[in-house]
Amino acid sequence: MDEMKTTPIDIEKTVGFLLAKAYQRACLIFKEHFDEHELTPQQFGLLGFLWREDGLSQSLLSAKSQIDRTTMGGLIDRLEKEGLVVRKTDPGDRRAYRICLTEKGKALEPVLAPIALRAQAMFIAKLDPQEVETLTNLLEKIRH
Repeated sequence: MDEMKTTPIDIEKTVGFLLAKAYQRACLIFKEHFDEHELTPQQFGLLGFLWREDGLSQSLLSAKSQIDRTTMGGLIDRLEKEGLVVRKTDPGDRRAYRICLTEKGKALEPVLAPIALRAQAMFIAKLDPQEVETLTNLLEKIRH
């Protein structure tokens, strides 16, 4: 019987490995910049969606952020505990909730948005603008 020879995989050059390591680096940079605000990247992301469109339903927020419903519930619980959001019954569907920013949650946007931009600038500092555009387009393609 002939044994098939396989080429060893160069794991450090695989897209999955590189994406995972880039994500870890992004999270580390985010954590360094946001440490005093005690927010995770996912919590900040949810606030970002709500700053753009306050009062999204929990299911729409889950779909937009591509976070499963169980995880979403925990994230909202923590933001609610911090006094940044409140759940309000959806007038169109009493079984659904709308997630609404509190005044404290709204007031964080002008504080946190510049920090997020600085963290992102640090993350992509080695790329030129064309490379950032290409990377963004490629990631969008993979995501969908």
